[in-house]
Amino acid sequence: MSVGALIRDLRIAQGWSQGRLAKEINESFRTNIDREYVSRWERSKVEPGNFYLRCLSAVLDVPLAVLESEMKRRTFLSDVAATAIAPVVASDLLSAGFGARLHGGPTVEDWEGKLTTYGTEYMSMGAADIQRRISGELVIVQQQLEHPQLWSVGARLMTLYAKTFPGADGRRAVNWYRLAAEAADRSGDDQARIWVRGRAAIALGYEGAALGVADLFADQAMAISDRPSLGLLNALMGKAHAAALRGDHTTARELLDRALRVFDSTGSHEQTSDYAVPWWRMNVFTSLLAARLGDESTAVEAQEAARRELPESLPRFATHLEMHHGLMLAKSGDRGGGVKHARAALDTLPREKHSLTLRLLMAEVEAS
Repeated sequence: MSVGALIRDLRIAQGWSQGRLAKEINESFRTNIDREYVSRWERSKVEPGNFYLRCLSAVLDVPLAVLESEMKRRTFLSDVAATAIAPVVASDLLSAGFGARLHGGPTVEDWEGKLTTYGTEYMSMGAADIQRRISGELVIVQQQLEHPQLWSVGARLMTLYAKTFPGADGRRAVNWYRLAAEAADRSGDDQARIWVRGRAAIALGYEGAALGVADLFADQAMAISDRPSLGLLNALMGKAHAAALRGDHTTARELLDRALRVFDSTGSHEQTSDYAVPWWRMNVFTSLLAARLGDESTAVEAQEAARRELPESLPRFATHLEMHHGLMLAKSGDRGGGVKHARAALDTLPREKHSLTLRLLMAEVEAS
């Protein structure tokens, strides 16, 4: 996707016309562009320079690194290789990739089994461990993409891989979510297309990062189909968190109500997978959203409901709930007590269990 197409999609996600985007830039940065100038960007007739990239980043609420990276896109393999820890690791990845190409690699059934395993392990393992393992799998699966279903496998792996980067690292996290969405589109599987976008939306919205991109993915997921699904549920909750963080409490509550109705039709029985949304996890999403809205009664109710069903094997999510309580305290005016509560919860969790999301949440409590 070109930078022009990205500008267009983000503008539409805001519900703005080209003239409105020009007006927002002019009012914020004292420029004098018009609708036609925006149209030329979107049609790739002219590329925005560094100054206008910064303007677009600010008004569209997207990390500057995402826009800059669209000006010099790299290939799928170089994105993977860029994350390699050492030359010997890159060598092993390349060898595995060529081996898969020459000898066929895992079957579709094998890949589905791998996805199930990674979805479960992600919930309890550290991000760095998962990241190293999935980078190798991505190099292998890219050599087998003649099969449409493996585009779906690749898309879901990329989504999980993106989640191992903090949402604030726009160049990596957001670009991987976008690659995942493009891969899902290649699969022709609408459920995969919706799920990948919905998972990206809730990841970014929950982290409070790249809210414009979270909205974009959520809107794309909802446009594909409004039939109840886990992907739609994630999209609604991601968009609700983005609305809450912008101060649009009415929209956030409307989206939560809609998400709860979708959950009634699609909630998961699987309890310990990143590819599932059981009742306890829905309450974790709701707990943070209510804390951000300053709705103490809903936050406490969600926290208590989540604790009753949260598997003991997932202590990291118990830490999430305690930190949500800290945010609730800070929002109610007890900033010192809220920070102390959240910090104590984070310090109780072994450091190797800390996630990037928890660190972002701690920063949010401290900033409240």
